[in-house]
Amino acid sequence: MRPLFPVSLALACVACATAGTETAPAPGASTAALPREAFDYTGWDAYLGGSESSQYSALTQITKDNVNQLRVAWTYESGPGQPPQFNPIVADGKMFVLRGDGKIAALDPATGRELWQSGTTGRIGVRGINYWQSADGSDRRLVFLNDGLVRAIDTRTGRYIENFSIDMRDALPEGSVTPPRPLMTNNPGRIFEDTYIVSLPAGAYDYASSPADIQAYDIRTGALKWVFNVVPRIGQFGSETWPEKDREKFGGVHNWSESTIDPELGIAFIPTGTGRYDFYGGNREGDNLFANSLVALDVRTGKRLWHFQTVHHDLWDFDLPNAPKLMTITRDGKKVPIVVIASKTGFVYAFDRRTGEPIWPIEERPVPASDVAGEKASPTQPFPTWPQPFARQSFTEADINPYLPEADKEKLRQILRESRNEGLYTPPSQRGTVSMPGHNGGTNWGNTAVDPLRQHFFVVSREIPVIIKLHELPNEEAVARAKERMPNAGPDTYPYTSPVNFLLQSNGMVAIKPPFSFLTAYDMNTGNILWRIPNGTVTPLQEQGVADVGAQASRGGPVATASGLLFVGTATDRTFRARDAATGAELWEYKLDAATEGVPAVYAVDGRQYVTVPVGGVGHFANNLGLGEPGPSKYVTFALPAQGVR
Repeated sequence: MRPLFPVSLALACVACATAGTETAPAPGASTAALPREAFDYTGWDAYLGGSESSQYSALTQITKDNVNQLRVAWTYESGPGQPPQFNPIVADGKMFVLRGDGKIAALDPATGRELWQSGTTGRIGVRGINYWQSADGSDRRLVFLNDGLVRAIDTRTGRYIENFSIDMRDALPEGSVTPPRPLMTNNPGRIFEDTYIVSLPAGAYDYASSPADIQAYDIRTGALKWVFNVVPRIGQFGSETWPEKDREKFGGVHNWSESTIDPELGIAFIPTGTGRYDFYGGNREGDNLFANSLVALDVRTGKRLWHFQTVHHDLWDFDLPNAPKLMTITRDGKKVPIVVIASKTGFVYAFDRRTGEPIWPIEERPVPASDVAGEKASPTQPFPTWPQPFARQSFTEADINPYLPEADKEKLRQILRESRNEGLYTPPSQRGTVSMPGHNGGTNWGNTAVDPLRQHFFVVSREIPVIIKLHELPNEEAVARAKERMPNAGPDTYPYTSPVNFLLQSNGMVAIKPPFSFLTAYDMNTGNILWRIPNGTVTPLQEQGVADVGAQASRGGPVATASGLLFVGTATDRTFRARDAATGAELWEYKLDAATEGVPAVYAVDGRQYVTVPVGGVGHFANNLGLGEPGPSKYVTFALPAQGVR
């Protein structure tokens, strides 16, 4: 069984130990003082609500008893362009949203009246943004990635902060593959005190790629404070999990999704993705730290405190795709502060966030071997023994979607008969491998929330099996050119490609039978599933009398409230709902004229509680479902009738 490499905060310096040194929690580490968790759950001044990423609001004006009285308070049309997935934030007396043309708009959060549009040019990350102000309040900024540069604007005017523009490529290790232009990602990063923490986007989707190192910058000056190498340099901890040859050319391992900060413990929790190339790793023998890992870093220094790798030598693109969540549970009569994260594989991982010790055992189990020449798949993978998975982890002929045309069903049967299909970690192959939940299944960005008071954890998940098939290049000249770019290429390696195949069928539907998505609630004190229900539906099926099948490819994020509500939207039925967080029962719904994807914002102005949700487009993997033309892109805000608010 592989070591978990946890280490107590008191022994944080062990993070600098010689490569190969195993570390363990210090005696008594788990009895350290409990963090107070004095997070601001009433505001919504950062992506996902705050730097703790809870997707939880302590506001209680909207309750189970009156939620059915919610009405549209205001609407702001975001204009032509990309439909919004942006999680609005409310700070400095304004709401900030992203428009379809890529501009940031400042709105009156009580009325939706536009106050200004930013003077920015170029692309801005579509999921969220950061707010910062100086101690005296004289300097107030929005900080974000803008065409791959770290930029900031004044919240009072929307104009760029002068002389603040950071090209993160400048901090790449010497010899790295340097992208020809600044790299862009939709991960908004995080702010801690006067520090902006962000992950460099991974370079080209190819074998040779820049490493997606985690970097920290001074918000005032733009000065680089620290870098954490996600692909360890030779001699650093974890170095032995990669080949030494061409080390500087290995890349990926990107935190493309989200991250979380515990400001009291001073820890940044960073989930990472796979090393390049995603589906073949014959040239990158080893476990490939810190890919597919939850990494706990000292937020002030960037030193590793502990980590856990959820997939060794990833060949399936099983990134950790969402922000870790924080809460304190009761375990064996003791209070334990935990960090919990859901995965694409359908597993939930929970750790003592001070030490990295798993809350429930995680076992290394044998998995199928690769049949591809040169590939050295890991012989074992870590399996959480508890909680139970929230997603299906297999796809067979018995699971084929009954609502497909017969010709599609027969083609799927043939694919399944011809493909490798030996479980969750069946390696990619030249004949094709079934992967379920698949690299676009399980959960995704913004798709988990917590209720820290009740110690509940909510997961939105999607069921999308895929086929991973390795393709040879057309001729020897192409192979030779590709091998020139391939790090650590040798006679036993081959630069396979693998075009994505999500098995979407002729009627636009996924290959697997419903439910197509789930909403699952866990009690994290016990790890038990409290309830698990289909999350929404698909309108064309509903019109045929087939309901409660779950929305297809859902990626509307949930938000929990102290009053026991769970807000979540679904795209393929164009519905925004409030559910009873204790049971999953629907308490209220609102039909929209377009998809809703992204995370709602819950906030209050002058004693009135509001809920804002992004609306627009048809939704992910929904173009061929026959949903009809969507209405204009907008942000829709709900509240109780003003006369009934006290």
